[in-house]
Amino acid sequence: MKKKIKSFFKSNPFLKIKTKDLAERLGIYDNFQYAELKHYLHNLTEEGYLEKYGKYYQLNRYGTEKLIGVLQIISRGDYGFVVLKNQNIKDVFIAGKNLNTAFDGDLVEVKLFQKRKGKNIEGTIVNVIERSRKEITGILQKSNSFYFVIPDDKKIHRDIYISSKNLNGAKSGDKVVVGNIKWVSPELNPEGKIIEVLGKAGTFDVEIASIAREFELPYKFPESVLKEVEKISEEIPQSEIKKRIDLRDKIVFTIDPEDAKDFDDAVSVEKLDNGNLLLGIHIADVSHYVKENSATYKEALKRGTSVYLVGKVIPMLPEKLSNQICSLIPGRDRLTFSVFAEVTQSGKVVNYEIKKSIINSKRRFTYDEVQKIIDEGKGEFYEQISLLNKIAKILREKRIKKGSINFFSPEVVFKLDKNGKPIEINIKKVGESHNLIEELMLLANQIIATHVKPKKGAEEYPFVYRVHDQPDKEKIDEFARFVRSLGYSFDPNSSNKSKEFQKLLDSVKGTEEEAVVNEVAIRSMAKAIYSTKNIGHYGLGFKYYTHFTSPIRRFPDLIVHNLIYNFLENKMEKKYNIEELEKICQHASERERTAVDAERLSVKLKQIEFLKGKVGERFQGIVSGITNFGIFVELSQTLAEGLIRYRDMEDDYYVFDEKNYSIFGKRTGRRIRLGDKVNVKLIRVDEEKREIDFALIN
Repeated sequence: MKKKIKSFFKSNPFLKIKTKDLAERLGIYDNFQYAELKHYLHNLTEEGYLEKYGKYYQLNRYGTEKLIGVLQIISRGDYGFVVLKNQNIKDVFIAGKNLNTAFDGDLVEVKLFQKRKGKNIEGTIVNVIERSRKEITGILQKSNSFYFVIPDDKKIHRDIYISSKNLNGAKSGDKVVVGNIKWVSPELNPEGKIIEVLGKAGTFDVEIASIAREFELPYKFPESVLKEVEKISEEIPQSEIKKRIDLRDKIVFTIDPEDAKDFDDAVSVEKLDNGNLLLGIHIADVSHYVKENSATYKEALKRGTSVYLVGKVIPMLPEKLSNQICSLIPGRDRLTFSVFAEVTQSGKVVNYEIKKSIINSKRRFTYDEVQKIIDEGKGEFYEQISLLNKIAKILREKRIKKGSINFFSPEVVFKLDKNGKPIEINIKKVGESHNLIEELMLLANQIIATHVKPKKGAEEYPFVYRVHDQPDKEKIDEFARFVRSLGYSFDPNSSNKSKEFQKLLDSVKGTEEEAVVNEVAIRSMAKAIYSTKNIGHYGLGFKYYTHFTSPIRRFPDLIVHNLIYNFLENKMEKKYNIEELEKICQHASERERTAVDAERLSVKLKQIEFLKGKVGERFQGIVSGITNFGIFVELSQTLAEGLIRYRDMEDDYYVFDEKNYSIFGKRTGRRIRLGDKVNVKLIRVDEEKREIDFALIN
């Protein structure tokens, strides 16, 4: 009977059929066989072979394969989604009660429920295949006779029970690291042992260490790395200098943020007799000191990137390299890898050269210092700065005309006291001095990537590219609907969407909606990643692009230095194989995402710390998100984001209008849209839950 049923549905994969109709099609007329048919239909539905829609049965579109994917929990265990390995199946919604013993990020097996019309595919977690994290940070608390740890990461939706014999000397209120975590039943809390006491919760160093542990960022360098670096001399042998272009008598300088400690790029410019400009982009030659397969190289690969937390850097390379030997400190001889570009007055690159070099920086400028020189038309190296700024503007204009998109994403700068407490938050100012450096770095990265472009019929050289895929059509359509709701136009079917994006971004420039439109535009885009497969960079509008200009803080740049040098020297036998490079690309992309998440959390925690003493104060902000439980508001002065819960909006009963990105009051008809300017009062700050709550001021 079971074989008969399976054979029928295999032959009719799209047919929905009732039991009695199926019985007729299978020639079943007696009561015993009919009962057997009903039994096996139920049985096959339980096994996942069939799906049931009311009284109708149909072949399960997803097959009977094990459905395995990664759990992404939303909020504090309210619900989650499993992103399946089988990309033909959409994400599976998991209600809070069906999370069972899974943590956020775990690799899990899912069983699907019968799909209901108009809802997501829904399921339950039946097995945890692999835990995503072996350690969890949090604050130890005591309640009556037992101890528990409240996880820092609010996606870890259950407190962890700690037996008194597993405290490891920790006291209530300490920030701790929990390991040996076991969770056998959803009816009980997970259990663990305290493996490290970080210190008293709330202190600056402890909070930084806590973020590092939460995101599994290596906080200390292994002894083998420190010993290896200690042996490296700052002295540059004459034999090495002879191999390089000597630029020590040239006017070369760095331009960086005021608080920068590692300077990995310097610039220069000369007027040529033919009226063209010779631009020099000089990058720290980290590859000279960090040799392949050394302990330092392996540790840099593991870290992938430096992580810039508020008030603290977790560097990719030990300080002796990052802040001293490799850093282009003024007045010191430094080894560099230089890109020279001969550029016409109209911004056309007519010639270029890539050479190992040695420089001696004549000045360490901050962005503010250079901006002042540009604004006032005078100052140290004004002629060079003026030439660079002029050509940078031309390069930028050309780039945008060709379809490059200039997103604007405001950032905050913190002023901390000696204990790491935030005493001031300001919006970072981006001026011509920032754009000057950005354009020169983009130019160098583009030249390097274009240089390895294979000639017609030649074998492709294994290389690391920085790529950015075209946006997903659904997301673009959604974005177009959103901007229309704000009164702007965006054609999702335009043949040149990048120009359409830039036209829109220009039209919102300087408006209240600028930040939110930019943010939603960025979210609608694919993420830029590292890859050996060159598909171009959609956002920048470049056919060839890589990362070459920051080898002190990004591992892919260090790899690109090795690859381009081997290519220039024709040392093809030393090249990495494509599989090895692709693994490096995937790892670097993952570490970059982790670093971004850690940096965002670091900013959020400092914003929360800054606001906790300001409960009751009033602020101006922009509606940055609308959900079915409240609206998110981003404060204009600090960019801190908080929630206005509908239950705290007492002037009316508000209804969520998802299609129009807004809410409206049933009684007053008042409509609040995404991007609207609002006045709010700070009513709650919860450091433990990492939440800020506002109330709307009418």
